[in-house]
Amino acid sequence: MLYERYPQLDARLLSYPGARRDYQPVWMWDRYLVADRMYAGLLYIGAHKDPRYANHPFLSIKIDPAEGEFYRAQYPDIVLPGYYSDKRTWVSIRLDGSLPEAELAALCRRSYDLVVAKLPRAKRPAAPDPAR
Repeated sequence: MLYERYPQLDARLLSYPGARRDYQPVWMWDRYLVADRMYAGLLYIGAHKDPRYANHPFLSIKIDPAEGEFYRAQYPDIVLPGYYSDKRTWVSIRLDGSLPEAELAALCRRSYDLVVAKLPRAKRPAAPDPAR
């Protein structure tokens, strides 16, 4: 499983309320879900006609379309259109350390928040109790 190679990223993605990880054997992805909706996926892309994708591990996340365009322009060889997903609302981030850690952390949280915002209220995870 790819998540074992990225324990800090795995811990971050599982730290959000209601988050869980599973493995999608058909895609060979470690998926991160909230209320059974995916907000991130860890994947390794082997041979590919586009050399930016070929033979690299990636984190795919949901993103606002305008924000996705911005990041793809800022990091054209690192933040790519979402692999095997809607290219407008997903990006695949190459996990080679080129994207600053703070940016990666913020993008992970925003992906989670985008998915939670679309959930019916009854399925949204409870916010942590700030008194605890």
